[in-house]
This record gives sequence, C-alpha cells and structure tokens, in this order.
Amino acid sequence: MLEVAKQRAFKFDTVQMPLNVMDAHYRSFEKLVLPELVKQNIGVLGMKSMGNGVILKSNTVTAIECLHYALNLPTSVVITGVDSMEILEQAFEAARTFHPMSKAQVKSLLAKTAKAASRGEFELFKTTSIFDGTAYHPKWLGEEPERVQQVMPT
Repeated sequence: MLEVAKQRAFKFDTVQMPLNVMDAHYRSFEKLVLPELVKQNIGVLGMKSMGNGVILKSNTVTAIECLHYALNLPTSVVITGVDSMEILEQAFEAARTFHPMSKAQVKSLLAKTAKAASRGEFELFKTTSIFDGTAYHPKWLGEEPERVQQVMPT
C-alpha cells in the first residue's frame, strides 16, 4: 500500500491498523508496517488492542495488559471500543496506570502470548472473513474491469 502510494505521489496522513500483543507473533503489522509509518511520519491509529475481545479468550493476558501494550507502541492514538460504563472505566484505568514499558516488560508480556498467538487463532480479522465486510457484501467491490473479465476462467 505504501509503495503504491509513493509511486503515485500520494502521502497518507494516517493509517489505522490492528496492534496488539498477539500481532507481534503472526503476520505482524507492528513489525512489518509500523516502523515504515514512523519513518515516513505517518500518524498511526492503533485498533483491535483486544481483537474484538477474542484475545482475552486466550486466557493469556488481561484487558489492561492489552491496552498498556498498545499504548506502549509508537502510535498517535489507541482506539478502544466502549460499549458499557464498565469498559469505559477499564479504559480510564489503563490510561491512569500506564507507564512506558521496559524492554524486559515487553518481552515478558510477549512471552505470555507467544504460543496462543503463533497461528493467528485469536486474531480473527487476519485469519477469517468474519470482519471482512466485502465477504458479506461482494457487490461493494463492483464489477471486475473488462481486462479482468477477459482472462477470468468460465
């Protein structure tokens, strides 16, 4: 995406992407994309710090640990869903108690999630079509261009 944008003289101001304690182990946005965004001074909107709650079902980390990990990354903002007062209070608690993590703290947290994260099972947005709106609404993609239709198998 960034290479195509550069070829066309387009510059992103921000990019929104999932960043969480599981991501570092499987098809990692944190390792593959985040450093380039920082290098290009593109704002980073971190999302899916708990993978829509699925990461918590791994029983490896707490919600506060998930939020602290995401806040520790070089993001412009970490977006967290809030669907109740309890979850809002959780977000406030994470913000109140956050301190930049040491390399040892990050390593320890990632070690807790390494096995569970190794195949992307708790990041369904990477390994399934569950969060892919176009999978449910293929018409959003529109008609294939004529050049594609000419080479498509029938």
